[in-house]
Amino acid sequence: MLRRRFLSTAALSAAAVALAACGSDAAPADGDQPKVLIAQPWVRTTDGATDTSMSAAFMDLTNPGDQDVTLVSASADFATMVELHRMTEVEGKKVMEKAEDGIVIEAGSHRHLVSGGYHIMLMGLTRELPIGDEVELVLTFDNGQVETITAMVKEFTEEEDHYHTPMATP
Repeated sequence: MLRRRFLSTAALSAAAVALAACGSDAAPADGDQPKVLIAQPWVRTTDGATDTSMSAAFMDLTNPGDQDVTLVSASADFATMVELHRMTEVEGKKVMEKAEDGIVIEAGSHRHLVSGGYHIMLMGLTRELPIGDEVELVLTFDNGQVETITAMVKEFTEEEDHYHTPMATP
């Protein structure tokens, strides 16, 4: 009995050490810098949307390191095209444009991907996105970090017409 209890305790301790070693969100992506932390990811539902061929993903990105990191791309198996976008003001109007250089998360800071700011645009959806569903996104950063995340599909209550109007090129 004592031997079984010892073995169980030893096994649990070994498992805890292994999980702590490989499960830390702040583990270095390339051996030098901590990883970008990803929190509260969610995707806008297509339920009730005027245009059900597109949606957007939002989340909080935190860079605990001492060097800037850039989100350079995202992908999703339920969209034929995924782009990093930002909202900007042109002649007093908010318009959306592709973030050609990616989305920078400054050292020791965070970047909130939100409506009216930086976000991940999901276009050419291959299926509906009902409220409560979960979807996977793959995020790629310029430091070599690649993360597959699960995002909850939620209602989007702040949508405005300009949200889906891309910036016209002059």
